[in-house]
Amino acid sequence: MSSKPADNPRGNLFVIAAPSGAGKTTLVHKLMDANPALRFSVSYTTRPKRHTETEGKDYFFVTPETFQTMIDAGDFLEHALVFDHRYGTAKSQVESLLNDGRNVILEIDWQGAQQVRNHMPECRSIFVLPPSVAELKHRLKGRGTDSVAVIERRYQDALGDISHWREFDFAVINDDLELAHAELEDIVSGGGDANATSSPVLADRINAILQQS
Repeated sequence: MSSKPADNPRGNLFVIAAPSGAGKTTLVHKLMDANPALRFSVSYTTRPKRHTETEGKDYFFVTPETFQTMIDAGDFLEHALVFDHRYGTAKSQVESLLNDGRNVILEIDWQGAQQVRNHMPECRSIFVLPPSVAELKHRLKGRGTDSVAVIERRYQDALGDISHWREFDFAVINDDLELAHAELEDIVSGGGDANATSSPVLADRINAILQQS
């Protein structure tokens, strides 16, 4: 993938969202590894850093006070409250990359995706779904980092998140990791018709997932 598309000197913005447990982060990392020209916009968050995370690579970890100061200054392209913690994307970081001709990936939630679409309607939005609600709960439990109460809350919130899939341009069902990755690659490369949310076949698959809840 070229870092500067020949027909568009400004880069393309791809917004990827998913319910907790859908495997979004794994897919994004795989996509980035396969496409060195892609740039990942690192979000700000007020939640504590996990031992597996790196400052400035996974997130910028800031205090609630600092986050509020950034909101007041209009620094965010989008920001949202998720599981009692705030997350936000800096406007300056995204604009700098796009103006340099870079294709940018935003890994955010559906609330943030709505805000980004309002500010940048030219973005391409992608929603990642689990293959079933049973598998979703299994993945949440398998993390081994949360209490039973937190897992149940994440599960219920995830079911609500899935209901927003039609707001996105594309949807990818993460049943098989390699297949889901290939579908993401196709979308980022300018294809992805089979994953368009306007596809009746895709809609039937997603509705089947929702009916299981």
